[in-house]
Amino acid sequence: MTLQQLKYIIQIVESGSMNAAAAKLYISQPSLSNAVKELEKEMGIHIFLRTNKGLLLSEEGEKFLGYARQVIEQADLLEQQYKGTTPRRRVFSVSTQHYAFAVNAFVNLIKTYDASEYEFTLRESQTYEIIEDVKQLRSELGIIYLSNFNEKVLTKLIKESGLSFHLLFKAYPHIFVSTQNPLSKLKQVTLEDLTPYPCLSYEQGTVNSFYFSEELHSTVYHPKSIVVSDRATLFNLLIGLNGYTISSGILSEDLNGGNIVSVPLISDEIMRIGYIKQSHLGLSPVSTEYLNELKQYIRSYNIAIN
Repeated sequence: MTLQQLKYIIQIVESGSMNAAAAKLYISQPSLSNAVKELEKEMGIHIFLRTNKGLLLSEEGEKFLGYARQVIEQADLLEQQYKGTTPRRRVFSVSTQHYAFAVNAFVNLIKTYDASEYEFTLRESQTYEIIEDVKQLRSELGIIYLSNFNEKVLTKLIKESGLSFHLLFKAYPHIFVSTQNPLSKLKQVTLEDLTPYPCLSYEQGTVNSFYFSEELHSTVYHPKSIVVSDRATLFNLLIGLNGYTISSGILSEDLNGGNIVSVPLISDEIMRIGYIKQSHLGLSPVSTEYLNELKQYIRSYNIAIN
């Protein structure tokens, strides 16, 4: 096993195919394929499953990839320390539900990150896809919430995926509404108060179960319901249609403007917002920096971090 072989595996996963990886590595596809087969033979495992749809990481391959990334990271640090080499291009990806605070932390990470080259990815995605992203190591971290309603189902899926959930903070339910919405004048609202207004929620794709909803009280019947796929559309509809959505209550005026306000919702539920990661892997330096930025932003709202 060589460092070069480990870099090959990482590049294949990041590129999405053997051909694309070979092009980026400036080697032929057969040479790359042979290098992977030799590594698999030496390790006694199948890193990739070869299907009609292309290469997929096997369960053993997912674990192997995690260790490979750690080895390459440490080798890079050694070279920087003793050979004075230029830092390797940093790659970091996080998948998250539609939270402004997750975006703010990402922005602050990039602003403060001291590197000449990097490739960072932020995916605002559906709940099931977030878990899949971290499982398949497309993202190192996933930001989601648990509640009394969804905890049993999501915790089971997270564990079966070889992941672990780590609590960051607890948030009490709020609604986001336009400053022109009559509800914005109330100190708090009930579910009954929401009935006349359109309820906005994020679509969850093919896994459209109540347990995967980003919004609390997903099983409550809403006479007027609108499903959207992105945060910008949702906030535009909050303003244009006097709609509402249920969320954590943490708003970002920098990202969402000053036309949206947060109003407490009377509810027995609590959002336990945290991150998921591969259970057997530690956090990379970049992931640690991102989580620190996230915690710092949350503290600015006087919310206690776990």
